[in-house]
Amino acid sequence: MVEVDLPDDGLTTDFNVDAILKKMFKMFNNPSLPLEIPESQLRKLCLATREVTMSQPVVPELSAPVNICGDIHGQFEDFVEQIKVIGLPPQQNYLFLGDYVDRGKRSLETICLLFAFKVKYPNNVFLLRGNHECASINRIYGFYDECKRRYNIKIWKTFTDVFNCLPLAALVENTIFCMHGGLSPDLSDPRALNKIERPLDIPNRGVLCDLLWSDPDPDIVGFGDNDRGVSFTFGANEVSKFLDKNDLSLIVRAHQVVEDGFEFFCKRKMVTLFSAPNYCGEFDNAAATLTVSKDLVCSFRVYKPKPVNVVTSTRKR
Repeated sequence: MVEVDLPDDGLTTDFNVDAILKKMFKMFNNPSLPLEIPESQLRKLCLATREVTMSQPVVPELSAPVNICGDIHGQFEDFVEQIKVIGLPPQQNYLFLGDYVDRGKRSLETICLLFAFKVKYPNNVFLLRGNHECASINRIYGFYDECKRRYNIKIWKTFTDVFNCLPLAALVENTIFCMHGGLSPDLSDPRALNKIERPLDIPNRGVLCDLLWSDPDPDIVGFGDNDRGVSFTFGANEVSKFLDKNDLSLIVRAHQVVEDGFEFFCKRKMVTLFSAPNYCGEFDNAAATLTVSKDLVCSFRVYKPKPVNVVTSTRKR
């Protein structure tokens, strides 16, 4: 059982992140419990998250140790189990690589817990933007419908406003570069992204699009067409060139289902991380999280899939 020492305050008209966390922690011990947070409190949680996020750079620079998590996609029960294994903030630091919503059944629980963590522990929890933290995508793949069914369309728009303010990448100890998608032919210096003004919509092309959408491809050199119909694929030579130019040692990204929860590329200079096991109930993929220790040793926690009749594959999404 998870026990957390928080004030025993009710959810009043005044915003109280401790009260929201207390509600959420009850769900840790019974993840099937419904989300019982009034709309007014959700709006204030979003506003508080937006304020904290906008006070930090587009590319936050993090210290180790830190735990890095890939796509979650509304799989709240799986997410809770991983947090139980790793530990709660602020004792544990977290960097999440995006795609918190869509596909899974409980995107609202997932994003509310993440936003509450961010507000309560702004320097211990960092949330990057994924391609599903865009209105044009989550309008189609589940989050819009979930918000409309359980609250209303206005609350979806409120969440969208926060998504438009999330950081786009992160640096860990000036040596590990993290993003949701991948590299861009238009990106040479990660810190140059800090010049970007938020809030912003993600365009259909350019560096912002690529950071959320591009994929590695072992069969090409340079940049090539992406069969997603958006952004590019990139070869191992582009990874090596980018790391050498910026004096970096590793790129950590998410965005693709991988069978073992993590998958290396370019002689372990890049790793893809995916943290939603049994993705969509259709795959038998494991999930993984990456821990970067204080002395920059990287280790993986792998969460095995449940045995179900599903297909085994690497899938772009």
